[in-house]
Amino acid sequence: MQSENPLFADLAKLFNSAAGTMAGMGREARDSARERFREAMGGLDFVGRDEFDAVKDMAAKAREENEALKARIDTLEKALKAKTKG
Repeated sequence: MQSENPLFADLAKLFNSAAGTMAGMGREARDSARERFREAMGGLDFVGRDEFDAVKDMAAKAREENEALKARIDTLEKALKAKTKG
């Protein structure tokens, strides 16, 4: 039977501990970055899809009403010009 060399056993423990420490540091860095990202994004105002669609529909309706009013103004201006000429 071959006995285990204490130097190799200590090196194995050291590398095993270092690997665990590195994994822990990686997790901490990832969690810290996520938290900073959440804080940065928390100050921004984002709209949901339903709110965006509602405002989009309102803008389309306003555009249609604007076009209808423009056509009405054009008709009234033509009638006024015809009335002042005639």
